[in-house]
Amino acid sequence: MKLGINGLGRIGKLTLWHHVARKHFKEIVVNLGRTVGTSFQDLAEYIEKDSTYGWLPVWLYGHKANRVIEELNEKEGTMVIDGVKVKFLMKNRNPKDIEWREEGVKLVVDCTGKFRDPNASPDDPKGAARGHFQAGAEKVIISAPFKVKDKEKGIPEDAITMVYGINEEMYNPQKHHLISSASCTTTCLAYMMKPLLDYFGPERILSASMVTVHATTSSQSILDRVPKEGEKDLRRARSVFNNIILTSTGAAEALGLVIPEMQKVGFIAESVRVPLTTGSLIILTVNIQDESLENHITKDLINNIYKEAAETKYKGYLIFSMEQNVSTDIIGYPKAAAIIEGRETHTRTALAKVDLFKACRGLSEEKIKDILCSHIEVPITQVVVYGWYDNELASYTHLMGDLTVYIAEKMF
Repeated sequence: MKLGINGLGRIGKLTLWHHVARKHFKEIVVNLGRTVGTSFQDLAEYIEKDSTYGWLPVWLYGHKANRVIEELNEKEGTMVIDGVKVKFLMKNRNPKDIEWREEGVKLVVDCTGKFRDPNASPDDPKGAARGHFQAGAEKVIISAPFKVKDKEKGIPEDAITMVYGINEEMYNPQKHHLISSASCTTTCLAYMMKPLLDYFGPERILSASMVTVHATTSSQSILDRVPKEGEKDLRRARSVFNNIILTSTGAAEALGLVIPEMQKVGFIAESVRVPLTTGSLIILTVNIQDESLENHITKDLINNIYKEAAETKYKGYLIFSMEQNVSTDIIGYPKAAAIIEGRETHTRTALAKVDLFKACRGLSEEKIKDILCSHIEVPITQVVVYGWYDNELASYTHLMGDLTVYIAEKMF
């Protein structure tokens, strides 16, 4: 089976690395939609070298590595990367015009980040994810969350958001053809929230919030620039080199699609960009209705929940650590969707006084009169958990690679 990759930016390039190393697909077809540099060799050098993860051969084989890109054929647009034939298409950028059918590609991973509206017509002049179907693909995975422009339409029935290891059982091969692989932040967040939901249930989790301290992305400016026409977030036009930049994230909305139970929980998600190439951190705060002040939720209980989950149900994707990590320590960590920094878990339990007369406004006056007391005190524990993730390769691209293979195996 052949795999198609559309786009060769950060996630596209690392997706190519992942599948070259994995060798599940006999051939990979990459659509660039344009020529690169002055020769085919320039493209090979771009693929081989990376400022964040180093030299591709060393990433594959360590200090004993030799060059792994060979048999360059500029006329055919092909090269062999560590034994895997890779063909590059350089003519068309609109998905409906890409030659997937001619190349025998039925599964495509779109890594451009541009075609996120699952309702957009395949004939949209600006391009659409559904254009891949028109071009011959049968399944399309998008390396970004869906972004529905017409809110009244919602998510179509043939589309689904998935985080591998969390909700792949929701996938129906006969029904779902357009798949969002969510985002790097949603992937990490899902692995931080799910163990707590499994243990306490959504009824006891009263509210939650998160802040991601996130590495920079290519959508930000290297130096200050004039904002584009219609640009609402002026901070996106400021230099990533020397600023902490407040921005937004769609992780809360996407999490509700991956874990439907979260739709019952009040949730807020915020994002802060910092000048790093990769290596991000989620600070998750959860308010849980407790049993009592005397037998309250402790740091040890929370850490044990994560430790057990990391050793059983979510083994290989959730990591529990009692080490004192910094962001560079988790770069390239194999398949770690989230690395829980157990030393920094915190809990605080207190009594919250609830005014029943205000809380019961929906009741009739007669029923309110039957209430024997005006206030009750409810023990609430606030839990703070820190979770690291490599937002490019290890946390996101590797899990999307597992998802891609999972979908490929369901196609036959």
